[in-house]
Amino acid sequence: MLEDYFVRPQTVERIRSSWIGSAIEQYVARLEEQGYATQRLGQRVPILVRFGEFAQTQGAHCYAELPIYLDSFVEFWVKRAGYRQGVTRPRRSPADAVTRRIEAMLRVVVAGFAGHTRRRVSDEPFADRAPGFFTYLRQERGLRENTLGWYRNHLRQFHAYLTPRGIIAWPGLSPDIVSGFLTDRAEGLQPSYQRIRGTVLRMFLRYLHREGVISGDLSSTVEAARVYRLAKVPRAITVDEVKQMLGGVDRQTVIGRRDYAILLLLVTYGLRAREVAALTLDNLDWRHDRLRIPERQAGHSTAYPLSPLVGEAIIEYLKDGRPKTTSRHVFLHVTYPRGPITHVAVAPRAAHYLHKAGIAVTRAGSHTLRHTCVQRLVDAGWPWKQIGDYVGHGDPRSTEIYSQVALDRLREVACGHGEEIV
Repeated sequence: MLEDYFVRPQTVERIRSSWIGSAIEQYVARLEEQGYATQRLGQRVPILVRFGEFAQTQGAHCYAELPIYLDSFVEFWVKRAGYRQGVTRPRRSPADAVTRRIEAMLRVVVAGFAGHTRRRVSDEPFADRAPGFFTYLRQERGLRENTLGWYRNHLRQFHAYLTPRGIIAWPGLSPDIVSGFLTDRAEGLQPSYQRIRGTVLRMFLRYLHREGVISGDLSSTVEAARVYRLAKVPRAITVDEVKQMLGGVDRQTVIGRRDYAILLLLVTYGLRAREVAALTLDNLDWRHDRLRIPERQAGHSTAYPLSPLVGEAIIEYLKDGRPKTTSRHVFLHVTYPRGPITHVAVAPRAAHYLHKAGIAVTRAGSHTLRHTCVQRLVDAGWPWKQIGDYVGHGDPRSTEIYSQVALDRLREVACGHGEEIV
C-alpha cells in the first residue's frame, strides 16, 4: 500500500522499519478509505515516523503509551523546525497543526483515545436556537442533501450578519433586520443567487413562526429577486476555438488522454458534468456503436450513435491510461486512491483547457461546451424539440434560451419583410 504513495523504496523501507510502522500503515489505510489525496499523505506520514522515533527514545514500548509523549514531541518539533510568525496570522498555530495530525493517527491505533483538538461543531446554522429546522426540511419537506447545502450556506451568512449586531435572541428579529441582511449582502450576487437566498430565508422565517419562536410571520417581508429567464445569452465558443482547446491537450500523458475523451463527450453530445462522471463501461455498446446515457433529468435516457472520434479517444484512454481496477466507471482519478471522478472534477478540467487555450468566456467550465454543442445544432437548423431531446432537457422552456444564439437567423426574420416594404 505504501508503494502507491511513495516513489522511493528507501522511504517505504524507513516507514516500515519504524516500530510504529504497522500503526502508520493502518492509519494510511483509513485515509485511503476516506479518499485523501497523495499530497496530504506526504505531509502527514513523515512527521508520524519522527514522532515514533521520539517516543521510542523517551521510553515508549507500546502504542497505548504514545499519547504520553505527544505534548513533549510537539514542543520539541516546533522549536526544532524554527517556525516563525509571518506577516499574515496563520489560520492554525504550528503546534496545533502537528498535534492534530498525530492525534488523528492515535484515534485509529489507540483504543479509547479522543484527544483534545477535535471539535464537534454542528454544521447546521442556528442549531441551538432552531434545532429542528433541518429535520423539518429532511422529513417534512423531503429535501435532498445537496439542497440542504444551499440552506446551510445562506443561513450561515444570515448568522454572521446577526452576530455582530448583538441579535442572539429571536425577539430581536425585525423586518428591518431581515431587509438589511438582504440589502447589505446583495452586492456582487447574481439575481438567481439572490432569489435562492430569499427562498431559504422565507422558509426559515416561516418555520420559526410555525414553531412559535417569533410572534409574527416575517417571511412576507422577503421580496423575491427578479430573474428574467431569457435575459442571458448562453456562453459558447466557436468551432475554431474548440479545435484550439483540444489541440492544447497533451495526449502523451495519462491525464491528457482521459481529459481529451471527456472534452469530446462534452462538446459532441452536450453532456452534463455529472453525466460524464456517471458513465460506466456498460454504457458503451461497442458492437452497435452506441453510447447510452441513462437517468437524465426528468427520468429521461438517451442513446447516441458513438462518434468514431469519441470512440477512438475513449479506447485510447482505456488501453493506455485508465488504471486497473474493478470499478465499472469509465473515468477515474489519476492519483491514488484512483476512485471514480465526480462531477465536481469535470468542470474544472474543462475550465483548465479553456484558459490554457486563451479562450475568453464568462464562467468557463463544462457547461460552456454543452452550450457550444447546442449552438452547433441551432446553426444546423435543428427543431427546438429535437435539440431539447438531444441534450436531455426535461422542460422545453430550457431550450428556449438558446433561441438567442441564432442571432443571424433572427435578424433575417426581423429585417427581411421590413426591407421589402421600404
